[in-house]
Amino acid sequence: MPEMILKGIPAAPGIAIGRCFIMDKQEFIVPPRAIMFEEIPIETARFEEALLHTREEIREIQEKILKDLDSAHANIFDAHLMVLEDQSMIEDVTAGIAKDKLSAEYVFSEVIKKYIKMFSNLQDDYLRERISDVNDVGRRVLKNLMDENKSHDLTHWNEDLIIVAHDLSPSEAASMYKKNIIAFVTDVGGKTSHTAIMAKSLGVPAVVGLKDATLHIQNQDFVIVDGRKGLVVINPAEETKSQYSSAIDRIVKFQDRFADIKNLPAETLDGRRIRLMANLELPDEITSIKELGIEGIGLYRTEFLYMNRTDLPTEEEQFERYKHVVETMAPHPVTIRTLDLGGDKFISSLKIPKEMYASLGWRAIRFCLAQPEIFKTQLRAILRASVFGKVRLMYPMIAGPSEFSQANVLLNAVKKELKNEKIPFDAKIPVGVMIEVPSAVMTADLLAREAAFFSIGTNDLIQYTLAIERFNESTAHLYDPGHPAILRMIKRAIEAARDSGIPVSLCGEMSSEPHLALVLLGLGIDELSMSPINVLQIKQLIRSVKFADVKKFTERVLKLSTGREVEDLCKLTLEKLAPNILTTDNG
Repeated sequence: MPEMILKGIPAAPGIAIGRCFIMDKQEFIVPPRAIMFEEIPIETARFEEALLHTREEIREIQEKILKDLDSAHANIFDAHLMVLEDQSMIEDVTAGIAKDKLSAEYVFSEVIKKYIKMFSNLQDDYLRERISDVNDVGRRVLKNLMDENKSHDLTHWNEDLIIVAHDLSPSEAASMYKKNIIAFVTDVGGKTSHTAIMAKSLGVPAVVGLKDATLHIQNQDFVIVDGRKGLVVINPAEETKSQYSSAIDRIVKFQDRFADIKNLPAETLDGRRIRLMANLELPDEITSIKELGIEGIGLYRTEFLYMNRTDLPTEEEQFERYKHVVETMAPHPVTIRTLDLGGDKFISSLKIPKEMYASLGWRAIRFCLAQPEIFKTQLRAILRASVFGKVRLMYPMIAGPSEFSQANVLLNAVKKELKNEKIPFDAKIPVGVMIEVPSAVMTADLLAREAAFFSIGTNDLIQYTLAIERFNESTAHLYDPGHPAILRMIKRAIEAARDSGIPVSLCGEMSSEPHLALVLLGLGIDELSMSPINVLQIKQLIRSVKFADVKKFTERVLKLSTGREVEDLCKLTLEKLAPNILTTDNG
């Protein structure tokens, strides 16, 4: 087969070369097979046995993840078990076998297709996302019913694999943790999609938004994934393989250069000090984060404790998780973001009204204020963990001073409860605000009077300012962190924080891009938080420049009219001021 190159969105840096594993999302194709009347109980028993076998398989996966990772990720598969135990589905299949006198696999496949069609037509995003759970369970049951060859089962592969999928759900990504995965390739998604963030967390390259990669790539195809340029090369020629192999060697040698600075401060040549911290997705990352000399956790996303499970995490469960992270990172700070549930991230057991699934408005702090008992349980756990190290608390998606005040009313109530119960906590825990909607930027001066710190969340700030969906591949190309409006908003938030004497950090993905980090440094940011894999490169950048030079450069950047002009000037200046932080393969 001739070499083919697909162009997508670069989502996580690096290069991977290897064989593909296709996460098949195709519709089930099962030929009808008629049965005799006396075979009805036999087919029914086959169906029940397949359900039992599938249930055992899923529980084995849960146990393995619980052993290798944690219960939050194991609980993701509770949704799969719920599908298996759905009585209406079971009754539809058994009744269909008896009525139509057709094989168990055919009747089951038709029922599953009916469920998938029903979910596809629903308006709310959360229920539409349950299609992936139904799909996964359906494939497993059919595999057991039809005794298919298990060569397509990920657990049977020992070699390094490149995962190719239309999309990857959080549950699928969690099941791959600590597996032999070397890259991700997806048809959909953007630079800040769940797949992109997870890939960076696992330290593997990813290309997303390819639209039709699953149509061009076959199982076990040999491909090259270039996460820097957003390229996927199918059936590469020998010359292409050689070029990329050499590039990998150069990148590895280049990254090794940064090891010498991991215990040195992130300080410019003229003495401007920046705190470099990490965004935390999975608690298991903590050990490797500390080994990199990182100065704290700038964003601890807590949603994994809540998502894709049928129950709510208890106060004790949350406390133990937070305590582990806080103790491990001590004496460095851990910034815990309260729940950012809502939109596409809901808890199935809450029975949230349909109209509240809107991704734009009812999420994060609004969800928490509307569900005070859930919010207070989390606040209790965070406060209890605060005595085991240095904890900072921050609220997501604050639109203005009113929401910040409402959240603090509940926080103060929880403090009073703990005090009455004689449970220790840090009474002076710093409470900050995430600046990630335009209204927060416009009222930043008011928020800075009350908040202990700001954390600018550019992933959401960009999508809400530029009116795009960052998870939607049709608008992903419009996602522009260098847009003049975004830079001016960041500047305004930083100035408001400076005027009130509070520190300001930035925890969006743009902090890990060297040419954009240069601008953030010049704008006067105090802290940068990013995927751990990028920290040492950004530290080298900071240690290679003078703050005075970068500040003058940033003044020029703020006068530009387009994101493309910003990117071009930033990259040109980066090559002049800090050529030592770029490889010849940065493209």
